[in-house]
This record gives sequence, C-alpha cells and structure tokens, in this order.
Amino acid sequence: MITYQVQCIERLVKKLKENGVTILHSLETYDYGKFIHILDEEGNKIELWEPM
Repeated sequence: MITYQVQCIERLVKKLKENGVTILHSLETYDYGKFIHILDEEGNKIELWEPM
C-alpha cells in the first residue's frame, strides 16, 4: 500500500468521489491526523493522510 500525505483531505475526497474513485470507508480522524483509503484504477489500495 502507498501512503500519500495530503492537504485539505475533505475537499480532496469530495473531488475524488465526483470523479468516480472508489472510497473504501469513511474518513477516520485521530489525534495525529485524518485518514482514508481509496482504490486506484488497477485495484491497488492507497492511503491518504492529512497530519494534524
């Protein structure tokens, strides 16, 4: 799995959904950041992380 550090994760997830990207679960928030997992076109799992 690849992890990408991103900014404005909520806005990014909204754009990804609009473009048909598979979102595996809802956004998870912890003391150290926000996470979500998506699938790329080949079915590879990708983690998006926005640090606090």
